[in-house]
Amino acid sequence: MNEKIYKKIAKKYGVSVEDVKRDMQIAIDAAYVFPNTEAEKIPKKGEVPTIDEFIGFLVGQIKDE
Repeated sequence: MNEKIYKKIAKKYGVSVEDVKRDMQIAIDAAYVFPNTEAEKIPKKGEVPTIDEFIGFLVGQIKDE
């Protein structure tokens, strides 16, 4: 499922899927430099969520609305 998201974003902006994933992880990492209570709600195996963990959390939030 996430691959479809990455591909759509990549196509829209004329970049590679790898670029999309790299930039998304950079943004997620940056959010954890200055953590806040909302960011801490995202379940993760490590200190910072992976892109897939982040997207999974967001999808769950959307489904709950």
